[in-house]
Amino acid sequence: MKAVLQRAASASVTVDGRVAGSIGQGILVLLGVERGDGAADIEWMARKVAEIRMFQDGAGKMNLSVEDIGGEVLVVSQFTLCADCRKGRRPGFSRACDPELAEKLYEEFVGALRRRGLRVETGMFAAMMDVALVNAGPVTFLLESPNKVSKEDGS
Repeated sequence: MKAVLQRAASASVTVDGRVAGSIGQGILVLLGVERGDGAADIEWMARKVAEIRMFQDGAGKMNLSVEDIGGEVLVVSQFTLCADCRKGRRPGFSRACDPELAEKLYEEFVGALRRRGLRVETGMFAAMMDVALVNAGPVTFLLESPNKVSKEDGS
């Protein structure tokens, strides 16, 4: 499982001219679900998103999480994060999870964030979406499930 986290002053996602989800201060999460991802990946990623310190405290240090500031989360499915671009010019998507299972895991991830008490908005799975973001900072992090990293690097 991979995620791009972007600290947002505001963010929204529009599908067919209608706003599907929008947030004020918080995190825009672009989420890619890969083959082999499961419950452990979801729980790890949800905990990391909720607890990662990417917001400034009173001293200007990144010491606060989205939970700490009472922020919101916008989760957008992003299967292209699973692309393999190492060879040639055409990305390969063999690492991406099958759509039916990916949607189920995406929904479980959203549920895991909501169980933590966060206000979560979403895009529409597998739809063509327009994503708008005011990236505060800018601050952007790339997260990869440690279960996946250890499987790929052989450790």
